[in-house]
Amino acid sequence: MSKVFGFTGNDDFCPGGSIYPNPKEASLFLSLGHQVDVYFPLRKRSRFSLPFDFNGEWFEQKQKTSIETLPDECLFEILRRLPPGQDKSACASVSKRWLMLLSNIRKDEICSNDTTGNEKEVDDQGFGDEGYLYRSLEGKKATDVRLAAIAVGTASRGGLGKLSIRGSNSDRGVTNVGLKAIGRGCPSLKAFSVFDVATIGDEGLIEIASGCHQLEKLDLCNCPAVSDKALVAIAHNCPNLTELSVESCPNLGNEGLQAIGKCCPNLRSISIKDCSGVGDQGIAGLLSSTSFVMTKVKLESLIVSDLSLAVIGHYGFAVTDLVLNCLPNVTEKGFWVMGNGRGLQKLTSLTIGSCRGVTDIGLEAIAKGCPNVKSFHLHKCAFLSDNGLSSFTIAAPSIESLQLEKCHRITQFGFFGVLFNCGAKLKDLTLVSCYGITELNLELPVVSPCESIRSLSIRDCPGFGNATLAVLGKLCPRLQHVELSQLEGITDAGFLALLNSSEAGLVKLNLSGCINLTDKVVLSMAKLHGCTLEVLNLYGCKKISDASLMAIAGNFPFIYDLDISKSAITDAGIAALARGKQLNLEILALAGCTLVSDKSMPALRKLGLALVGLNILHCNAISSNSVDMLEQHLWMCDVLS
Repeated sequence: MSKVFGFTGNDDFCPGGSIYPNPKEASLFLSLGHQVDVYFPLRKRSRFSLPFDFNGEWFEQKQKTSIETLPDECLFEILRRLPPGQDKSACASVSKRWLMLLSNIRKDEICSNDTTGNEKEVDDQGFGDEGYLYRSLEGKKATDVRLAAIAVGTASRGGLGKLSIRGSNSDRGVTNVGLKAIGRGCPSLKAFSVFDVATIGDEGLIEIASGCHQLEKLDLCNCPAVSDKALVAIAHNCPNLTELSVESCPNLGNEGLQAIGKCCPNLRSISIKDCSGVGDQGIAGLLSSTSFVMTKVKLESLIVSDLSLAVIGHYGFAVTDLVLNCLPNVTEKGFWVMGNGRGLQKLTSLTIGSCRGVTDIGLEAIAKGCPNVKSFHLHKCAFLSDNGLSSFTIAAPSIESLQLEKCHRITQFGFFGVLFNCGAKLKDLTLVSCYGITELNLELPVVSPCESIRSLSIRDCPGFGNATLAVLGKLCPRLQHVELSQLEGITDAGFLALLNSSEAGLVKLNLSGCINLTDKVVLSMAKLHGCTLEVLNLYGCKKISDASLMAIAGNFPFIYDLDISKSAITDAGIAALARGKQLNLEILALAGCTLVSDKSMPALRKLGLALVGLNILHCNAISSNSVDMLEQHLWMCDVLS
């Protein structure tokens, strides 16, 4: 018995010696030999529920096992079995890794388990083939992570139908990874636009083409890394493409356009601008293959020759809208051949700008080949004269809208010739910066007035004066919309002649920059057109004063847009305007009216009850405190200060 109490644990019970070289370990865990049967009372359960590592004197707890330790392949197999809807969205919110994995699962890779345990592909209804949703990413918001979230989140909410990306985040912008997510997760995409994103290339667009077979509209602007490979992939995989627009993409060329022409029979609209790789072969291959469906063609800033215009004139059977701008290598022969091709019989809208080949002969040929043109816009045609313009209007009598901009060889003779030749159908006439028009005392023959013209716009034509304006008044008695801006040569006498000749009643009037007009003009308008005028712009008319506002307040019941910026009005005029009982103002501009002060605040608050827009920029006599109080009072009005 004394041996039991004198036990030291070295060799009495275990002849082989202690199994723990460290005595502290032996005091914690006691292993007995097989020879001894000893009773030990039960102890409390250990607080540690995980395995332990014994290293030295202390225990180290092992790290918990997590699903994050699984490789991507295993997580992919798990995530592709998730049911569509909230479960996917919840999983996508776990981490960026899960989001990117979910966004890269193709439609044909999604599967679910039925009751028998067999895998089956998910049906199309949960994947949103309809394409109802529209998403737009701009600037810093344009990242791959957001695109991945769109791909996952829109699948069960009607499907993504339209996506627009403008610019890119400088640190973590849109790359092919983001486009890959859209291509795999948004099969319902129908319209895709990318502007100013230099970090995407062929790989991303090929993924879009492979997964988005319903694509109908593609718009690429300033994407230098995109080449013909991407367009070829779009052509082979997206037969429903109807609209294509490419701009500032130097690596796009003839091969891609030819593929689009061959494989996209429904293409109706094409716009190509500033693509140095595009030449005559691409234009010819595109138009010759889509000659019976192409309705809109726009070619701008391209190195193409007369051959492209000849193709348009020969194959443009269905073209209704044609824009040719800045084509330096196209000559007079190209326009002549295009007109004589007789293929543009359905053309109704024609715009030509900055083309040296537009001469009198070329324009006359176009008129003969396009007899049904209704809208005609000429811009920077330096070699076009009065004879060519008159020949065009005679050969194309269906013109309803004519705009001449920076055509400096056009004079009063050509201008009035348009009125004589197109008087039966012409509705809208616009002249912009035509410096060839000078004030002449013309004796025009007696002709019937142009009853069809409703809109007249003369902007920045310094030679336009009172005499010409008076003649216009007699020739155009049914005017309703008149714009005479930046015409410093006209005075009250010239404008009143036009005003007195108007029989229909003016609805919109813009006299901005006509610095020699006075209050007499507004007082006459109040008598003759006060009951019809709805929009009045007197911006920069320095001689307009409070008398005009008093006339407006009492005689213009339907006016809703009034601009009297940079005029001579004062607080008294604003007060008179606020007293107008029949006033129906919604937009009021007082920018640069230095004589309007804090005294006008009560009147502006009263006016502001009906206003949706108020411009008081550079009204230096109005204090910042008054502006703050005005903004608080007019909480439904957009105050620009």
